[in-house]
This record gives sequence, C-alpha cells and structure tokens, in this order.
Amino acid sequence: MTNEEVLETYEETHALLTGHFLLSSGRHSDRYLQSALVLQYPLKAERLCVTLAERVQPLEPKFILSPAMGGLFVGHELARALKIRHIFTERNKTNDAMELRRGFGVEKGERFFTVEDIITTGKSVKESIEVAKALGGVPVGLGCLIDRSGGTLDFGLPLVALASLKVESWDEKDCPLCKKGLPVVKPGSRAKF
Repeated sequence: MTNEEVLETYEETHALLTGHFLLSSGRHSDRYLQSALVLQYPLKAERLCVTLAERVQPLEPKFILSPAMGGLFVGHELARALKIRHIFTERNKTNDAMELRRGFGVEKGERFFTVEDIITTGKSVKESIEVAKALGGVPVGLGCLIDRSGGTLDFGLPLVALASLKVESWDEKDCPLCKKGLPVVKPGSRAKF
C-alpha cells in the first residue's frame, strides 16, 4: 500500500477528522486520526498490517510489543501476519507508568518490534520499549500505521510507518484555534478532560 492508499483508507472510514482536538500528548491540533474507525473492519486491518509485516520481516523480531490501547489491534494483526507472539504494556493507574501485566514476559536477548497505531510524539512506544529492555529484550525497530510527525522523530531505531502525515500541533498557550475561541474536543480513548 502507498502512503496515499493508507490515507484514503482513513478518509473512507471517516477516521481522519478535522476540527479542534486535544491530543493524548496534551498538544492541540486541527486534525485527528481515529484508528479505531479503520480497525473496526477486520479486512482493512488485515490489509494494513500485512503490508506493515512485509516491511518489518527483515528485522526478524521474535515478538511484537504494543502499548494499550491504540496499539492492541495493530500489534495483534502484525504478529499474526508475522506468525509470532504479541504482548502489550498497560498504564499503571497509580503512577501512569507503562508496565507488563497478565503474565507477559520477555526473555533475555529476545528481539522485539514495537508498534502503535499512530505516532505523534512517540511517548507511549518509548515507554513500552524501556519496559521490555529492562527485562532483557532487544529492540529492533518500531512502527505505526501513520507517523503524524511527518518523519521528524528520531528514536535511534528503524521506524517503519505505512504512511507519513505532517499534522500541525501546538501547546495550548500557542494554539491558534484556542485564540479564536473554538471549543476543544478530546476524541481519543484516554479519560475525558
């Protein structure tokens, strides 16, 4: 799939929204990508993740790691396409830190690839990578369906994105939409503000 075909998939499922949004990073934006609206269609999810798997295969991961919630479907579908296991991190409700639960483990020296649906700042994937590294895992790369940074982020690892889309985002104090008095919406899966 090309960059354009991935974005068309988001548009045809109404997953690329315009307005005034509060992102999970705390920044404001005039566009929002709601991957759940694409991933609700298993055949679309499969097509996206099979394409991603073709690009990830040369890195030879032994498992896929994803942060909950956004990376769950992508991680599972990617692992299925690669025929390897999938585990995920979750936020601790007490201290907001990412952690492995549910009996998941990582063997020392085990190669892993971390995947998210959308990467804006990369905070969740970075935290997830650190969790697995602390247990002895070896990161071989990270990926996403859409890189919202437009390719400007550097993780020190190969970044595999199906599509890249440069979407402006601002700190609240610098947000031109706030200055116009437009109401802000938080459409994501984290707690409402």
